[in-house]
Amino acid sequence: MDSVKLVNLSIQDNVLLPLFISSGSSTLHEALERLIETAKTSDGRLSLSSKDIIKPALELCQNPLRVPHQELLLAVKLLRNLCAGEIKNQDLFIEQNGVGILSTLVGSVCSNSGSDNEILRMVLQALGNVSLAGEKHQEAVWAQFFSLGFIDIARVRSKETCDPLCMVIYTCSEGSNERSVELLSDQGLDIIVEIVRTVTAVGFSEDWVKLLLSKICFDESYFSSIFSKLSENCDENVPQISHFGDQEAFLLSILSEILNERLGEIVVSSDFSLSIFQILRNAIEIVDFSTRAKSSLPTGSSVTDVMGYAVSLIRDITACDGPNVDTLSRAGLIKFLIGLLRNLEPPTLIRRSTVHADTEKDTTPRFSKYCCPYKGFRRDIVGVIGNCSCGRINVQDEIREQDGILLMLQQCVTDEDNPFLREWGIWSMRNILEGNVKNRELVVDLEVQGSVDTPEIAGVGLRVEIDPVTRRPKLVNAS
Repeated sequence: MDSVKLVNLSIQDNVLLPLFISSGSSTLHEALERLIETAKTSDGRLSLSSKDIIKPALELCQNPLRVPHQELLLAVKLLRNLCAGEIKNQDLFIEQNGVGILSTLVGSVCSNSGSDNEILRMVLQALGNVSLAGEKHQEAVWAQFFSLGFIDIARVRSKETCDPLCMVIYTCSEGSNERSVELLSDQGLDIIVEIVRTVTAVGFSEDWVKLLLSKICFDESYFSSIFSKLSENCDENVPQISHFGDQEAFLLSILSEILNERLGEIVVSSDFSLSIFQILRNAIEIVDFSTRAKSSLPTGSSVTDVMGYAVSLIRDITACDGPNVDTLSRAGLIKFLIGLLRNLEPPTLIRRSTVHADTEKDTTPRFSKYCCPYKGFRRDIVGVIGNCSCGRINVQDEIREQDGILLMLQQCVTDEDNPFLREWGIWSMRNILEGNVKNRELVVDLEVQGSVDTPEIAGVGLRVEIDPVTRRPKLVNAS
C-alpha cells in the first residue's frame, strides 16, 4: 500500500472529503496545494469561507502525528492564507479554538531538539493574520501564548520565526493597555530580551523588531531594564562595567538606526538620555585606544561598538529640540567630551604638520594618548558638541571655560580617519560663536600655537588672518 493510501486511511473521511470536494482533487497533498492557491485571492478566501474549509484544516493540525510533515506544513499554510483579511475565516478560526490548536502544535514543535522553523513561521504568520482582525482575536492569541508560548518561540534562533513573532507581539500589545502592561512586566521583558539575543545571532529581515524595540525603549522608557537583563547571565567575577557584549552592542545599533530614521518624530526621555551617557562613560573606561581605527561602525569589538553607538545616539538626541541637552549638560556631558577630545591625538592634517615641524627642530613629536577607535569617532564627538552649542549661551560659555575654543578650531580640517570632520567642525564653530561676544573676542585674541596651520572657519562667514609681526590672529569677515 503506497503512502498516499496510508495518509488517507489515517485521517477520517469527514476531514478529507471537504478538502477533496472543494479542490477537485483525490489526494491530500494536491487538495491542500490547490486550496492554498485559491486562498491567495480575496474572492477565493471568501468562497472558501462559505465552505468552512477552516475546520478540516484545523483538524489536520490537531493530529500532527497522523499527518505527514509536508501535508502538515501545507495545512498551516492554508490556514494562514484563509485568515489573510477575511473576517469570516478569522472569526471561525477563533470559534473552532484555532489558537489553542496551533499553540499545542507549537509546543510539540518547540519540544523537539531541532525545531521545525518552517512550521513555526507559518503558525506565526497565521496568528498574525488572525490578530489583525481586532480586539477579540488579539486577546485570544495573547491569552494563549503569553508568556511561555512567546518565550519558547523567541528562544528559537531563527529570523524566519523571530520576524513574525515580533509582528504578533506588537500587534496584540498595541491593541490593549492591559496587554501593554503585561508586555512591560518582568515576564514580558524576558521575551524581549530573548528576541534581542535572537536578532543578534541571526539578524532580521522585517521591521517588526524595530517597531517593538521602539515601543519598549523609547515610548515606554524600559531601555535600562532590557539593557540590564542582557547582562544578567554574565560571569559574577567580571566587573559590572565590563558587561558589554554583542547583544548590548546590537541593541544600541538598532536603537541608533531607529532614532536616526525618525529624527524629530521620536520623543526621547531624559532617563534614556542619561542612561546612554552613563553607558558611554563606562565604555570609555575599557575601550582600547592604543591603535588607530581601520573601519567604521560596527568594528567587530563589542565594547568599541557600544561606545560608538552610544555617541551616535547622543548626537541624534542632542540634534532634537527638547530638554535633553540641558539635562545632559548638567550631567557633565560637555566637560566630558571636551576632555575626551583633548586626549585624542590631533587630526591627520595637524598631526602630519606637527611631525614635519618637530622633524625640522630635531624633536620627538608628542601626541595625546588616545587614537580614534573607529573611523568617525572624532567627527561624532564634534557633532555632539556642535548640537549642544546651537543657540545655547550656557553651553557656549562652558566650552570657553573648558579651554575648548582652540580645540574646536583644530577640528575644522579634513581628516582621512573622520569623514566630514571639516564640515562638522565648521558648523560647530558657527554655533559656538553665534551670539557669544566673549567667544568671538577669544578667537581674535588667540595666539598661534606651534607650526600648525589655523583651521578654516570660512563656513561661519569669517576667516582668521595672522598678523606677521605679532603672530596673533584676527577674526575678519570672509568677504
